[in-house]
Amino acid sequence: MTQELKTQDTYHNRNNKERESAAQYLSFTLDNEEYGVDILRVQEIRSWEPVSRIPNVPRYEKGVVNLRGSIVPIIDLREKLCIKFTEYTHLTVVVVLQTSDDNKIRTMGVVVDSVSDVISLDKTKIQSAPDFGTKISNEFINGLTTVNERMVILLDVDKLLKLEDLEISES
Repeated sequence: MTQELKTQDTYHNRNNKERESAAQYLSFTLDNEEYGVDILRVQEIRSWEPVSRIPNVPRYEKGVVNLRGSIVPIIDLREKLCIKFTEYTHLTVVVVLQTSDDNKIRTMGVVVDSVSDVISLDKTKIQSAPDFGTKISNEFINGLTTVNERMVILLDVDKLLKLEDLEISES
């Protein structure tokens, strides 16, 4: 094998490894803390608009909206994660997320204070959540990372939406 081919193979192998260890997250804020969700789970970002209320649901479930013919539940992520509620502003948005559970695709909107950015991360730089008190239960956390000296809490969309199912069936 020539030196040029060896160099090309090394280059391609390194690029494949870098792509495999890279991930993109949509970052957003809640009470001056930064959170992130896997960008592949984000269907769209919408400005806050009034919802149709559903009776006898937990306080954090704001209601439902009709999204191009589909009824989508909207939850306030601040309230769901036991973070102090604040009035909605012109920066308040709904991030529409998707997950699949038992071969069923589920769509849900989460109200957040504002969307920050799409961040690219090296998966090897993501750290596990600590076992002591955080603002949210560790079961929703995929990991923690630092981006430009800011701590970002990465949320597990599947667990967040799966637990939502359990709470609905219990009420």
